[in-house]
This record gives sequence, structure tokens and C-alpha cells, in this order.
Amino acid sequence: MTSKTRIRIQLFLYSFTIAFLLSYTTEIFNKGIGNFSIFEKSFLIIFIIFFVVSFSSLIFFTNFFIYKRVQEISDQIFSNDSKMSRTVTTNMDEMLEEIKKINNERKSELTQMREQENFRREFIGNLAHELKTPIFTSQSYILTLLDGAYQDKNVNKKYLKIAGKAIDRLNFIIKDLDLITKLETGDSNLKKINFNIIQLIESVIEMLEINASKKNINLVVDTSPNQSVKVNADKEKIEHVLTNLIENSIKYGKESGTTEIVVQEVLEGKLLIRVTDNGIGVEKKNLERLFERFYRVDQTGNRSTGGSGLGLAIVKHIIDAHDEKIFIESELGVGSEFSFTLDQAN
Repeated sequence: MTSKTRIRIQLFLYSFTIAFLLSYTTEIFNKGIGNFSIFEKSFLIIFIIFFVVSFSSLIFFTNFFIYKRVQEISDQIFSNDSKMSRTVTTNMDEMLEEIKKINNERKSELTQMREQENFRREFIGNLAHELKTPIFTSQSYILTLLDGAYQDKNVNKKYLKIAGKAIDRLNFIIKDLDLITKLETGDSNLKKINFNIIQLIESVIEMLEINASKKNINLVVDTSPNQSVKVNADKEKIEHVLTNLIENSIKYGKESGTTEIVVQEVLEGKLLIRVTDNGIGVEKKNLERLFERFYRVDQTGNRSTGGSGLGLAIVKHIIDAHDEKIFIESELGVGSEFSFTLDQAN
């Protein structure tokens, strides 16, 4: 039962009560002047007259004053909402539902704004931290050289190399920031071609073999025999993805461990590329945030593993730009597996 129906029933009862009381009072008056012979007829006529007048009057004043005010309140509430393009009725149930809906939307928007503000604050803090280290390092060594250390042949070249590495790291961060900004704004400029994914993986492995040999990590490629390994994608960007994932598996892999890259067909026309290591792994509570910019599982501030902190965020944006999926499975102390899909070449 709607609010308007309930009000009409209440008005009906009020009108009935008023008409009955007025009719009864009138008959008492009639009795007082000796008109007892037509009591029944006169009571019915007077009751009907008073009921019609009372109910009509109450309906008129209710519509005129109460619903008019409700309409004004509704207009004030909804007129400020750009999403409300429909006509607002005076039905109070509908109005209450609209108010609840708008209130929920406002709460949702407020929650999103708070999350965005927290993300912005955390992002700026992390960015400042990432930039501060190479800037401070290069500045310190250059100032030391300017203060006279450049005259010492035993240290000047060493200090310049350290300052140069710090500037290289700064340049690396800026390049990654520029790349992720373009990816986030949709400026991915994908140049899809057909190429052999196995050959690309082997090329990346050759580039990272020196890093892997330092920790005695074995890099293995596994693919099914006679399997079509040509994919249609942006070769340069997929190389970036593979480099980042394999490099991470080396960074966080255990000594004398293994990184296995598997290419398998999961659906017709779709390949899954898996990069699996037996390294330190990641706790489940951190998995959802791994693809955030500058997010690090190690919150101690240790940056010994290097990198810009943007690698996995860039990886996800590249895979998303290809309309593909990326997955992660990890267990602390056991290892991690990153996998992503690609379209097979026609």
C-alpha cells in the first residue's frame, strides 16, 4: 500500500468521524426542538452532506498544501542532481526511493573520492621516495667532487660512476612514468604483427642470462611439440612484458633456483604464457596490490632490488591494451607464477 493510499484511507475515516459527529449533534438539536418523527431520514441526509463536504475539503487542502510542499521539496532535492532528468511525481514512496537512491550514490561517490585521495597521497609519497634516492645520491657525489674530491684520482672516477648510475636510474623512472601515463590515457599505439613468441622469449632470456647466472638460476622454456607459436600482438610491448616478468623472477628467485616459461594453448586461437619461479613468493593479502604503481611488498623502504616500482603496473596496462588477461598465483616461501593470454596468429 502506497503512502498516498494510506493517507486517503485516513482522510476517509476522519471525514466519516466528522460527518457522524456533526450529524449526531444536529439530530440532538433537532430532537431538542421536537422533530423526532423524521430522525432516521434527516440523519442519513445530513450525514451524507457532511461526509461529502468534509472529505472533499480535506482532500483539497491536503493536495493543495501537503503535496504542493512535497513537490517543492522534491524539486529542491532533485533539481541539483544532474542525473535526474525525469519528472518527479508527488508520490511519496517514489520520492523516498529516489532519495535513498541518491543518498546511496552520494555515499558511493564519497567513498570513491576518499579512495582516490588516499591513492593520490600514497602515489605522491611513493613517487617522491623513488625520485629522492637517485637525486640525493647523484647530488651528494657531485658536490663531494666539487668540494675537491675531483683532484683525487683514486675516488673521482668512482664517484662519477656512482652519480652516473643514480642519474640513469632517475631517467629510467621518468621513462616508465611517461610510458604508464600514455598507457593509462589510452595512448597505447599498439602495432600488432605476427611473430614467433618462442623466439622472442629466447631473445629476452639471452639478454637476462648474466643476471640469472649471478644467482645460478636456470631459465627454461617449455612448449608443446608441433604447436603453433605465432601470435598477433605488439612485439615491442610484449617484449617489455616478458622482460619485466622474467627479470622479477630472477630478482625474487632463490639461489640455484629455476624460472620456467611455458607456452600452451588454452583455447582455440588463444595461447597462455606462464612465467613460474620457485622464489620467495608473495602473501595472499598483497596479491591484489601488486599491479599498483610503486607498490612494493617490502614496506621497509629497501630498494636493493632496483627497478622503478612501475614494472608490473606497466605490464598490466600493456596486457589490458591488448584486451587480454593477466593472472597471478603465489605462495609465500614456495614461488610465484605470472601468466597472460595472447591471440594466436591466423
